Formats: sequence, structure tokens, C-alpha cells
Amino acid sequence: MRHALCFASLFALLASPALAEDAALILGSERYERLDRVSRADDLLQARAGLEDLGFAVSALRNGRSGPTAEAVAEFVDTSADADRIVVLLSGHFATDGARTWFLTADANAPGLMNVDAAGVSVDSLLKVLAQTPGQAILVLGPSSLSGPDLDPWLRIGVGDLDIPQGVTVLRGLPRDVADFAEDALVTPGLDLAEELQDLTAIRASGYLPATWTPMPADEVAAQPELTPEPEPATDPAREDSAWRAAAEADTLNAYRAYLAAYPDGRYTAEAEAMIEEILTEPNRDARKAEEALSLTRDQRREIQRDLTILDYDTRGIDGIFGPGTRRAITNWQQQTGYSQTSYMTREQINRLDAQAARRAAELEAEAERQREEELRLDRAYWEETGAKGDEAGYRAYLGRYPDGVYSEIASSRLAQIEEENRAAAEADDREAWDRAVAANTVASYRDYLEIWPNGVFRDEAQARINAMISQQNSAADVEAAEAAERRLGLNPITARLVEARLAQLGLNPGVVDGRFDDDTRRALRRYQRARNLTVTGYLNEATVVRLLADNVRVDSR
Repeated sequence: MRHALCFASLFALLASPALAEDAALILGSERYERLDRVSRADDLLQARAGLEDLGFAVSALRNGRSGPTAEAVAEFVDTSADADRIVVLLSGHFATDGARTWFLTADANAPGLMNVDAAGVSVDSLLKVLAQTPGQAILVLGPSSLSGPDLDPWLRIGVGDLDIPQGVTVLRGLPRDVADFAEDALVTPGLDLAEELQDLTAIRASGYLPATWTPMPADEVAAQPELTPEPEPATDPAREDSAWRAAAEADTLNAYRAYLAAYPDGRYTAEAEAMIEEILTEPNRDARKAEEALSLTRDQRREIQRDLTILDYDTRGIDGIFGPGTRRAITNWQQQTGYSQTSYMTREQINRLDAQAARRAAELEAEAERQREEELRLDRAYWEETGAKGDEAGYRAYLGRYPDGVYSEIASSRLAQIEEENRAAAEADDREAWDRAVAANTVASYRDYLEIWPNGVFRDEAQARINAMISQQNSAADVEAAEAAERRLGLNPITARLVEARLAQLGLNPGVVDGRFDDDTRRALRRYQRARNLTVTGYLNEATVVRLLADNVRVDSR
């Protein structure tokens, strides 16, 4: 396998011929796709120039993913076959099962014991390569921490117990400390590292460490023949620009990874790394972009919110803005419908939601019609026992039970006639007292009338008006809240006429369809709300509008 970076890629190349040149491998990973960043881990690559000046053939990679890392390791192993000195510098995240250790590549995704070889470089295998040059082999490790969280029950972040071969020196420290050490002390010709390490408390040494140790002799640079380095193949800027544009247009994880694999040190590396991080930190990014590509209008978004509301998913408003409430409602609908819970809609999902809402609206209307028929039956039966008798008591009893009933207008008209007849028949003093009470039109004025005329002609009307006023006072706060809720809807005249037309279509007698809500409209709304178990206020709110317009105002979202 291309990504198995342990024994297979390391030892298959040990016997291959190579120039007698010192070999170095530098892998520094600061940015990881799914793991935390490791500050200054890629600063380790600053040691490259110093090592090359000392005659090392350096294979180096910054923030390497599995494929490029495998290639860098293979190149290093090939070079190290006949090397006199070998240096390996690793800084970033490591994983260990306690006995073995791996250096993790930048694209390591949920590494576990069974797949860690595909996500990292085996440090133990590198130690075996280093063992080829005892006394001239250095391994420098800059782990993110000496110990870390578990990756699975058998693997954790950190460096385990290393089985260091004889003659191999292992140096460890924090990424910033090993980067400074590698760039300075390690590549300083003639420096006694044994003495230097005694003063460097940030670097811990283990394995081979003689009392005097100068791995880079003072005459090292002078002793090297003057070499004409092979020019690195020039990168074609136009080709790289084209590769970057293709990656950006595709805007996918694999596209950006492909660009980085082709141009690990390219001009757009930082942008590619940033986009990979953005994609990985937004799990539903593809779904979001797919919804954005639909270019839904605000009316289409309102229609989606209405559909969700019909199905009892609370969008926290029908305003054409998909905020947290709507996203939560979409997620809940997706869960119940068997879709991935992304909170973003696809064309297929919009069509299915619309169909479900249309079906549910029809079911609700059928239920409302059944309930309305039952209410009419009870209404008529009550009228037969009260108002149909043709007396004042019957009319008042009927209005007390059905203030917006089928016969409410008849009962109110008959009572007005009775009051006028009573007024005409009343004695002058009684009539004068009643006129004063009506002129004041307060609870107190009607009570004063009853106190003076307890058996007056207008006593029943006075008591009825007292009861009505007290009821209105008790519900004043509710009415004010209902009025405010209707104002917040911001209904335009066209929508208001649609509401009235729908009420008229249902036989609820809203009066003239003119977009102006009068007493007839309010009574029709109360009848509609009562028949559908909605809060009865006579004013519109989101729930009432959604039910009223579910079949009338359909915004084409297909």
C-alpha cells in the first residue's frame, strides 16, 4: 500500500545502490487536518540549509500528507543506504501504543491501532535505518507533548518507550526548542554537542552520548568538495495557477489535497491549507453550498417555513430568513424523514416537504370541516332551545354560549329591537335613567341604573352590558397581545384580501372583501380559529395565516 510508511517502504530500499553521501530526513507538521495545530513544528525545516552546507542530502517536507511523506521517506532511505552519517528530524504529532511510536502525517484521520501505519511514519523503523551508522546517527523528536489523549483504547498521542539501537542518539524537546537546536547547535561545525547538551535543559538526550561528541567536525565544510547542486526543476507558474484554479473551482477536500500533493511548497499552499481546515471544521459545507446553488428567493424560503410549520416544526418565524430556529426545524424534519441531518435543503427535499405539507394541510382542512359540521349541529340545536323561542331570555342565552354563532347576528338584531320596544314602553323616569347609563357607557353607570331601577325595563340589558364589559377588561391584555402579533406580520393589502377571500370561501361571512378587517372580519376569524382549535382572538398570527393560506398562497419552489 502506498500509505504504509513503516517496514515495507523503509527496508525494501536498504540494499539499493546510492552515492556515498550523508543523509537527512526532515518532517515538520504544524497544520493538521483533524488534529490540533502544533506551534512551530514546521520551523524544523530551517535546519535544511545548514545540513546541506555540511554535505547532507536532505529529504524535507512541511505539513506532509501521507502520499508525499511516503515519497520523501523512500527518497531518504535510498540516500541513506551508503551514508556515513544519518540525521532524522521529526516534529509534530506522534502516536504510540506504549511500545511502538509513529510520526503522524498532516492528513491523519482518526488514527487507531489497526490503521496507524497508513497515517504515520514508524519511528521504530527509522531507528533501524539509523542503526546503519552507529556513532554517527541522530534522531531529533519534537512531539506536541510527551503524553496526550487516547486515540482509541490502544493508541494515544505521544512518544512511547523507544528501543534505541546501539550507537544511535535520540534528542527530544518541545517543537520550538528542537527547531532552535537543529538550526543552530546541530549544524555548527566543531561544536561539542555533549558539552552543549549539558547546558540545554530543554533538550533531553538518550541512547549514544559519549563524553566528547562532535558529529560535525570543524573542518567539515572545508573538507567537502565544491559541488554544483543540481538545479531544482522549475515550477511552471502558469501550470500551477491552472492547478490552483481547478482546485478552487472544485472546492472539495480531495481537490485541495491534490494541489498540495503536486505543489507542497507552492504559491497557494497557505490558501489550500486554510480551505482544507475550513472544510473539515464545517461538516455540512457541501450541503450548505448545494442549498446556496438553488438561489432560493425570500418568498420560496417563506414557503419552506410555512410547510415546516404546517407539519408542526417550529421555525420561530415565517420571514424568509433561515436562522437557528429554521435550521433546527429543517434538521428535525430531516431526521424524521430519513435524510442526513445537515439543516440544509436540497431540491428533492424541498419538493418532498411541499408534498407533505400539502397533504397535511388537506388533512387539517378535512378535520376542521368535520369539526365545523359538528359545531353547526350543536349551534342549531342550542338555537332551537333558546333563540328560536323568540324571547329576550332565549336570545341572551344563545349569545352567551355562541357570541359568534350562526344565529348571533339574528339574536343581536332581535335584542336591539326588544331594547327599542322596551325604551318606548318604559316610563319617562326609567327611560331617562337608562339614557344616562348608556351615555356614560361604563360598568358603574349600568350598576347605578340597576340600583335605582332593580326591576326596570332595561335591567337585563344593563346586566348583559356589565358582564360584557367585565369580560373585555379581563381579556384586554390578551387582545393587545393579539393585535401586536398581527401587526408584526406586516400584512400587505393583497394578503389581507386573500385572507378575507379564504374566509368567504369557507362560508364564514367576513363581510366585504376589501383588505380592511372590520367587525365582520374579526367574527369570521374567531369562527375559523375556534373550528380549528387555534387560539381564538379574532386576530391573525403565524399559526392562523399558515393554516388559512396553506392551499391558497403557494410559492413555486420547483
